[in-house]
Formats: sequence, structure tokens, C-alpha cells
Amino acid sequence: MIASTSHQAWLFYFPLAQQAELLKDDLLDPVDQLLEDPALVDLVRQCLATRSPLSERTGRTGIAPDRLLRCCVMKHLKGWSFRDLERELRSNLVYRRFTHFDAEATPDSTTFSRTFALLSPAVTEEIHQRVVRLACEQGVVQGLKLRTDTTVVESNVHYPTDSSLLGDGIRVLSRSLERIAGECKQGAVEVVHHARAVKHRLLEISRAAKCLTQANQQRMRDSYQKLLALTRGVVRQAGDVIERWAKKRLKVVGKRLRVEVQIGQLRHFLPLVEQVITQTKQRVLGGDNNAEGKVLSLFEPHTEVIRKGKAHKPNEFGRLVRIDEVENGIVSGYQVLAGNPERRPRIFFRQQRAGGANPGSEEGGTASARTALGQAGRAAETALVSPRAALAGGD
Repeated sequence: MIASTSHQAWLFYFPLAQQAELLKDDLLDPVDQLLEDPALVDLVRQCLATRSPLSERTGRTGIAPDRLLRCCVMKHLKGWSFRDLERELRSNLVYRRFTHFDAEATPDSTTFSRTFALLSPAVTEEIHQRVVRLACEQGVVQGLKLRTDTTVVESNVHYPTDSSLLGDGIRVLSRSLERIAGECKQGAVEVVHHARAVKHRLLEISRAAKCLTQANQQRMRDSYQKLLALTRGVVRQAGDVIERWAKKRLKVVGKRLRVEVQIGQLRHFLPLVEQVITQTKQRVLGGDNNAEGKVLSLFEPHTEVIRKGKAHKPNEFGRLVRIDEVENGIVSGYQVLAGNPERRPRIFFRQQRAGGANPGSEEGGTASARTALGQAGRAAETALVSPRAALAGGD
């Protein structure tokens, strides 16, 4: 059930609230008034209502839409994880006042994670467009300037190596197989623990990779072949368990729902691990470093190698994002790009004011600003100038 956005203050919390109002946060205070917009809260409410047919009236009470929106904004502004959000929200009066939780109990990190996932990319885009419209209506944006650039949003992954990816594959597949074996008849699924053998192979590969002599290179290939053999064995067992489950030949004595969940995990990770095996054979045994569809992380499979020519960080692992920025640092649009497209120069565009139109008037202000944002994006494709020349040019 969706909680109400009308929150009753607790009497004993009133003295603390008076003290909390005296404390300021330079990052949160500017957006506090913006988040009071009813249209933004309604967008979040509509998204929460799609969770199930009767989410608005039945079920356990969840996080109120205004609180969810404010928690989401605060998490991204501060760069916190869900655990950091839970800890800081419980211990800080300023954050409680900003998120409207005040003296009430705050959710845990798991609840935050599951509820934030309900905010789909489409709803996030609608919220962003609403913020841009508010900026136009209040005169913060006039649509006379546009700056387009790209940046890399790195994924939270360890440095990807073939050996570590093979170790991750063995670990996640063996974990699911072990949980399935716990719900089945004893002896139905025999799981062999390869953790110790994998650890030794990884250490051998790490030591051999430090020296480029022919003997060490051969020792590294031998260790890779042993690690590949272990991985293929676990992959075959995982495929066999999936096939037995599909044919209803798996003897389950525990909860079938738990088995179904772990079978879903196997179906998700199995193709990724098979791709890791293929790319490892191509690179280590075949000498081909340009494998198609290279997997860089089993847990963030969308991760790609981005190279932007940085001397201190030649390779970045994540996704490339294009950002369109107008006056006063307002982001008017963004797009997650596929792959590592050829780097383009930064685009600066300035639109000339039409004669006789006053930007502050009803005729030449808000109405023209809304259309100027769209026109600026199309005109910027042909208005490629250097950043220095763009900044030096007048309106």
C-alpha cells in the first residue's frame, strides 16, 4: 500500500526539529523547494501504483512517494551506497528533515534497494523533463546556450582478468548448485567444492604473469588450462541440473520455489560463463585479443571498455554517457551510448535573441525557452566550434 504524503509531526520531536532547521546543507538546501513540486511526487506515485493491481489500497505500507523521491535524490547527490544511505539517514537530523522522515523509523538498505528499482528509466526521464520545464518556467533556463559532452560512468567491478572471471564463474555456479542440492534428496546433486583448487590456479597465474620469459608464459598457459578444465566441469553440471529440472527428473524434497530461484540464477550466469571460457581460450591459447561480445563482469554484464585517451587511466570500465547542458548548469538531456564511439569534440551552441522579444515577457520568455531547447539540440549538430571561441563569442 502506498503511504500518504501527509506526515504528522511527533510532539517530542518538535524541539529537535527547531535545532535541525538551523543546520544547513549546501548540497541539499537548493533542491529542497524543487522537490515540493506536486507533479514530481505524482510521477513517483504512479510508478509505485504499477507494482501490483491493488498497490494503492492493499498490502503492507511502503515508503511514501515524497520520501522515496527525496531519498533517491540524496543518495545520488552524496554518492552513497544503500548501506550508507541507511546509516546516515538514521543518525542525522538534517537528512531526516530533508527526507520528511523526522522521528519515524527509517527503512533498511534492502527496502531501499527494492523500492528504488521500481523507478524505471521511463519514469526517471519524465522526472528529469519536469525539472527542465520548471527551470524554463522560473526563468533559470532561456534556451540560448547548449553544451554537449560525454563522460564515463564506471561500473562497480574489480579489474577484469580472464582468470578472475573464471573464478567468479565457478563460485557463483557452485553456490547455486549447493543451494539446489540442499533442497533435493540426498545424493541427487553432488557438488564438488573447487574453491581451494581455484585459489591455487589464480596464484600460479598471478606469479607467472609477472615475468615474460618463455618458461613462465608456458607455466601460465598450463595453469589456465587447468582452470578452464575446472570451469567446464562446473558448467556441464549446471547444464545437466537445468535439463533435469526441465524434464521434472530432479528429486526435490524441500521448497520448489527456492529451487526455481536458483535455476533462474543458473540460466542467467551460464551463458556468461560460457562466453568467458570462449574469450579466455581465444586470448590465452589462440593469441586473439579482440573477442566478440567480451564479458568484463558476470554481475554487471553491460560493462564495456571505454578509452578516452586519458594518460592516468587509459582504460575505463563502464558506460559512456552523453550529457546536454544549458544555462546555469541545468542538464537538459542525457543518453547512454552503446560501445566506445569515436570521440567527438565538445559542442557549444549559442542562439541569437530574436529582435523585439523580451526574454522576461510572456511572449518571448517561457514560451520561447521551451522551443529553444529542442532547436538548440538540432542546430548544435552544424554549429561545431572550439570551446575557447564559443566562450569568447557574445550573444
